[in-house]
Amino acid sequence: MNDKMIYFFGNGRAEGSAKMRELLGGKGANLAEMTNIGIPVPPGFTITTEVCRMYHEKHNTFPAGLKEELSAAVQKLESSMGGRFGDPDNTLLVSVRSGAARSMPGMMDTVLNLGISPQVVDGLHRKTGNRRFALDVYRRFIQMFGDVVMNVPHEAYEHLLAEVKSLKGVNLDTELDENDLQMVIDRYLELYERTTGESFPVDPFEQLEKSIEAVFRSWNNPRAIKYRQLNDIKGLIGTAVNVQAMVFGNLGDTSGTGVAFTRDPATGKNEFYGEYLMNAQGEDVVAGIRTPLSISCLKDQNPELFAELLQIRDKLEKHYKDMQDLEFTIQDGKLFILQTRTGARTIFSWIRTQVEMVEEGLIDRKTAVRRVPADELGKLFAPILDPADITVKDLKPMTTGLNASPGGACGRVVFSAEDAEDWAHKGEKVILVRIETSPEDIGGMHASQGILTSRGGMTSHAAVVARGMGCPCVSGAGDLRINYAKEFLTCNGLQIKKGDMLAIDGFTGHVFPGKVNVKPSEIVQVLRDEMKPSESLLYSHYSQFMAWVDSYRTMGVRTNADTPTDTQTAVKFGAEGIGLCRTEHMFFEGDRIISFRRLILVAEKVKQLRKKLESAKGDQIEAVQAELAEPLKQYNQALEELLPLQKSDFFGIFKALNGLPATIRTLDPPLHEFLPHDLEGQKEMAATMHVAVEQIQQTIESLKEFNPMLGHRGCRLGISYPEVTAMQIRAIIEAAIDIHNDGMKVAPEIMIPLVGTRRELDLQRDVTESVIQEICDEKGWTKLPFKVLIGTMIEVPRAALTADDIAKSADFFSFGTNDLTQMTCGFSRDDAGKFLGEYVEKKIYEYEPFQVLDQTGVGQLLQIAASKGRSVKPELKLGICGEHGGEPRSVTFCHSVGLNYVSCSPFRVPIARLSAAQAALAMD
Repeated sequence: MNDKMIYFFGNGRAEGSAKMRELLGGKGANLAEMTNIGIPVPPGFTITTEVCRMYHEKHNTFPAGLKEELSAAVQKLESSMGGRFGDPDNTLLVSVRSGAARSMPGMMDTVLNLGISPQVVDGLHRKTGNRRFALDVYRRFIQMFGDVVMNVPHEAYEHLLAEVKSLKGVNLDTELDENDLQMVIDRYLELYERTTGESFPVDPFEQLEKSIEAVFRSWNNPRAIKYRQLNDIKGLIGTAVNVQAMVFGNLGDTSGTGVAFTRDPATGKNEFYGEYLMNAQGEDVVAGIRTPLSISCLKDQNPELFAELLQIRDKLEKHYKDMQDLEFTIQDGKLFILQTRTGARTIFSWIRTQVEMVEEGLIDRKTAVRRVPADELGKLFAPILDPADITVKDLKPMTTGLNASPGGACGRVVFSAEDAEDWAHKGEKVILVRIETSPEDIGGMHASQGILTSRGGMTSHAAVVARGMGCPCVSGAGDLRINYAKEFLTCNGLQIKKGDMLAIDGFTGHVFPGKVNVKPSEIVQVLRDEMKPSESLLYSHYSQFMAWVDSYRTMGVRTNADTPTDTQTAVKFGAEGIGLCRTEHMFFEGDRIISFRRLILVAEKVKQLRKKLESAKGDQIEAVQAELAEPLKQYNQALEELLPLQKSDFFGIFKALNGLPATIRTLDPPLHEFLPHDLEGQKEMAATMHVAVEQIQQTIESLKEFNPMLGHRGCRLGISYPEVTAMQIRAIIEAAIDIHNDGMKVAPEIMIPLVGTRRELDLQRDVTESVIQEICDEKGWTKLPFKVLIGTMIEVPRAALTADDIAKSADFFSFGTNDLTQMTCGFSRDDAGKFLGEYVEKKIYEYEPFQVLDQTGVGQLLQIAASKGRSVKPELKLGICGEHGGEPRSVTFCHSVGLNYVSCSPFRVPIARLSAAQAALAMD
């Protein structure tokens, strides 16, 4: 616990620094750091995050001593600024802003212009000669304080403001004169008193204390909690509070405010990027109340000030060695920087900025690899609107807004965040259309394919949040006229109703009515040879970055793939082999399902008759043999039909791998999954196979299990029906021989699933080795011309606990963490989704265990199995083949356990590669 609760900054010196982020929050630490390096920052002080923690622990009351420290800090600020809190003749106004250790833009509360009162309005008028400015400051404070601190609805204030503007026949706030603003203030005060039951406070210390409490409370508001959940922000104790002397961008035409990025946050291009408004305060830009000007316009409007801003841009980026997001205010021609932070950006911008910063010598390659968020990498492969479809349909944009966040999206229009979440939950793809978004819309924004707003710029709430989510966004489409009440919009003569299709292009800002096809990203097009690498700057940066990634990675990355096409895609994404090929998926293709269903219909009968034959005596033997003959003939015929089909599948996969290893799992699911469970399907199957529907239904009933995931599946099927295993092994080995004969390398790895004991693995290994020996005998070979590994999936807890015994019969282990999680936690994958979200909210689990590996439970079994297995075979190959293999936190854990590789779906391979590199660098 730190005894000091408040840290001061100002006049070129600060008590804090950038290293104190956990205590001062990101904003407070950076205000201190900028002060120390000579950036023009208005003085102020930061109340620590520990105070926020204590405030909540003490049931929303200030800790002892805070008020005394607060009074001393205000006095120090008064001395620094030469003004006094609440003094009409020489007043000091302040802002009160949040600032957690991790940036959460717009999620918590801010109050500006604090310290003003009717008497201070008169004093500001006398001091500046500008009564309109003084009234505008007061009007803004009443609205902000009422909304943020006292929960007076924001919309109620906006409604009153709109009424006065309509009464006066104006469109913009800046067009209201002194008398108009006084009318607004009178109505605001009346609304405040009517809603709260008390008069608006005029004592500045009462305003300050209530505002600080409001910021502390906002740490636990629904939007902040939701944002932390969506962005996996954990382990923070609260928000700091930054109290800072006000500088005013609304003093007139020589004053203004803006938001800027040292590089383009959407594309990463190395150019100064941002927006500003003259005669405005910060919320006007961020909230999209007025559509701002591009920062480049400031160069023409005020070249000297623009040059100063460029110098600060360069100084901040060189100091922090990363792209910065900064807020500034111009007061009577003097520039002040109110905030800097590492800029939120799209993954496109992440890749380009890091590659170019390495090329510029600003950072090294390791820093670049460490920084790029691995879980965002998949968004590089997000779809775009298909230009060919737009051309063929002769589609013209109905309007063009600002290309706020890249990517193409098409979906049905909804006008509220609630509808977006509801419709998305039902499987609909939606475009959220708003006049402007607010933090309360965060859930709906996350659920949407794309976001479209009629107001707001490139740094508005919609743009910033969408970019952070990797969601396509077009903002500031001013031609849109949105009617929330009747749920439609009009634009240039067109009407679009709720539920109508709409497409947006976050690269160009175009908005298209109707449906537009979506196609793969540039990187995917290059990988599919649909575009030349030289035609895509994005691919150039991506390939350079991933080369650095692989140079630091020590753990292998494979893919889960069941077809040659998936395999080719994964190899192009950098997969170093197949970690899981699920053979059962192949049985569903084309007519082969007929052969497999024929096998299922007779398999149980063959099994029963063989058992009967074992106990038969004398004349019974011949009778049972006769009874077995026809079912056995059908059984073997089905296997003969399946053999060349499976062989063809494996040949295509081996060919696509071109010598890379392929771990092929023998049949795993229970047999009933291959049969139709609806009457129509059963009738169709009966007609195709020329049997009675009743026979189909009897077979289904005989295979029925109360808990099929723990039933007759995996190696248990292979033990009951060894011929099925033998057929699959023959198909694998014969395909591998054909590949070898074609002059290519091949590396098959045969994996037996769901083993719980060594004996199960031994029985299936015997079958495998017998088939391999048969093939060698047929060829006249003493051994195969390539190496074949035989291993098992560790997905039953018993297997993990007895791994030292099982390892004696295994050449490798592959952890099937989907089933291992299910059996360890006692959850059904199909049903647990109904309550696991609540479990995470109540902190029973830190993450949903089917999405992020449960390291404290399931992870222990991995560690036990790895340790025990390698105690018997030190070089035992270990991998993971559940979808956890493409999840960054899980990949990091696998690296710490010492796995040789992770395996995941093709499009997650780059994520796994980057995660593995970051895990290696973390131990560097």
